[in-house]
Amino acid sequence: MAPEARIKVFLKTSATALCAGVVALSSFSLGAEAARRHYRSHHHHLPALPASPPRALPYPQLPLPFEIPGAQYSPLAWADVKGWSDDAHLAAYKTFRASCRSINAQTGGSETKAESKALGASLSEPCRVAKSLELADDARAKTFFEENFAPLRISRLGEPDGFVTGYYEPVLEGSRTQTDVYNVPVYRRPSNLFVRGYKQDSVSLPNKGPVYRKIGRRKLVPYYDRGEIEDGKIAGRGLEIAWLKDPTDLLFAQIQGSARIKFDDGSTLRLNYDAYNGYPYTAVGRILIERGIIPKEEMSMQKIREWMAQNPDGAKELRRANRAYIFFREVNLSDKDEAVGAQGIPLTAGRSIAVDKSLHVYGTPFFIEGELPIESERAKTPFHRLMIAQDTGSAIIGPARADLYFGAGADAGRVSGRLRHPMHFVMLVPKSLDPSVRGARLPVPDPRPSEMIAKLFPQSDPAKDSNKDPNAAAAAKPVESSKAGAASPAVPQAKDAAVAVASPVPLPEPRPNIKPDREPRKRVNRPSNQQ
Repeated sequence: MAPEARIKVFLKTSATALCAGVVALSSFSLGAEAARRHYRSHHHHLPALPASPPRALPYPQLPLPFEIPGAQYSPLAWADVKGWSDDAHLAAYKTFRASCRSINAQTGGSETKAESKALGASLSEPCRVAKSLELADDARAKTFFEENFAPLRISRLGEPDGFVTGYYEPVLEGSRTQTDVYNVPVYRRPSNLFVRGYKQDSVSLPNKGPVYRKIGRRKLVPYYDRGEIEDGKIAGRGLEIAWLKDPTDLLFAQIQGSARIKFDDGSTLRLNYDAYNGYPYTAVGRILIERGIIPKEEMSMQKIREWMAQNPDGAKELRRANRAYIFFREVNLSDKDEAVGAQGIPLTAGRSIAVDKSLHVYGTPFFIEGELPIESERAKTPFHRLMIAQDTGSAIIGPARADLYFGAGADAGRVSGRLRHPMHFVMLVPKSLDPSVRGARLPVPDPRPSEMIAKLFPQSDPAKDSNKDPNAAAAAKPVESSKAGAASPAVPQAKDAAVAVASPVPLPEPRPNIKPDREPRKRVNRPSNQQ
């Protein structure tokens, strides 16, 4: 082929290819523009909202109200405290002053431990005032509490009332030596009993947490339980303080935490809690209730004693179900003095209570109100009395849980043994720590959304609600409007009529994946090169 002919063929082919490319590019551009138009017609561009101002979290360092874990509480007026004016406030004031002697004598370490609790060291100010007041009548004592404290109703979270039981100091017959009649040993703390964080010669080791038996210089194993101790694991080591007649007497002395032992010669030995073996306390009364032996409404300490006396073998098995074991120490108290509580001062019968020491500070006043079977098992004696927290116990757990101390002897034992009752608790908080005053200085929380916004954007899931109530699901359907984005007109509703609530704002539809329509490329028949 001539060179001129070849050039013409090449130019014709190139022009054809160029036209095909232009057509394909135009088709792609038109497809992309169609996709953009489709997306714009189906998606509304919401106006940009102003950014919400950043919140300064955490809040600035402000004096916040105190917090008691697991508790609910509300401030009261003195006029709203039922039975407050009927109490003998002078007796409560004297008991409070006794606690103040211990509070004023606290060292820095004790104050540090108190700071972690709700009241902290705030009782020191009312104690300073009480130290200078020698009151002699109920009216002035009542005024003292009203001027220095604020009443606060308290209970466990979700419960309306607190719960009380009773305890006392048993008076038991015993012997200084073992005989055929007196053959139940009362043990002092063994030297190989070890609690981390305490010296082995410390007075009154804690009644909660792990306790070990020290073997050699380093090896620690769990201490013996009640069954092993009763079987003689620590016998013959000179740990016996005295001997009792009945193992049930020892069990109840251990439950109460103190005892008076009277000997044949007329002398008396006073015992107080010193340590325990590390196992949690198990209430033998609860076991008898669970087994259906004693009905819950008839349960009392006297019923437990009667059953154990009638069933010696069952009593042994029941005692061992409570693996906890208490060791005692001798205390130098006369018969006229009451037992010493965990605060380290003699208790006051009818005014001292045991509380959860992990939540409360010793010396805190609690006004306890309700009805108790004081006169008899079925009596409903009105009880409204200001009590002072001066003791604790391993079974006393919770913000509104108290053990009422009734003194020593059989009569006190009968009363305390039948107490298992809900009661109203009012905690007296020093005014320097008044939660209503301190709460007023808290930062104001973020404003709630308006009522209209709350109706338009409910916080519930319509799909879940429709499964529960078909009528509610029908009411929750949105009211359609004639214009996109227009608000639905307000329709007056009857009181009991279901209110139509708009559905949540839908998420944007996904962007369509549109492929451009390309025209099929025309096939070009190229002439073959002829030589």
